Amino acid sequence: MTDYRVAEAAELLGVSTDTVRRWIEAGRVPSGTRDGRTVVAGADLAALASSLVDEADRGRTRAGEVSARNRMTGIVTRVLADTVMAQVEMVCGPYRVVSLMSAEAATELGLEPGVRAIASVKSTTVVVERPVPRKS
Repeated sequence: MTDYRVAEAAELLGVSTDTVRRWIEAGRVPSGTRDGRTVVAGADLAALASSLVDEADRGRTRAGEVSARNRMTGIVTRVLADTVMAQVEMVCGPYRVVSLMSAEAATELGLEPGVRAIASVKSTTVVVERPVPRKS
């Protein structure tokens, strides 16, 4: 499973790192440590992201930060797939984005709750892709 550093979690949720730290201290989201850094499990971050969509905390996110090409980085919160099609739900800051794609594409992208993905919105079509991993 994917773990996210506090700064990465904050970026995905559209809040400050201080907010994520406060949520961790308050027990709102579980955390652990990896290589001496505080991390949040992807599945736990996905659950928090889903809860934020339905709560008043949405007003504290940076809703206006969307690139000119309508690419939004977010976290996958749910994947429903059968043998042909998949429904992928993401939270990108304050936005809930749903994309329908082939089950094969969702599998090839490794889409599952807790992974980072990018939603590209073109007209009525939402294209989901995975970011290139950073080299450490």
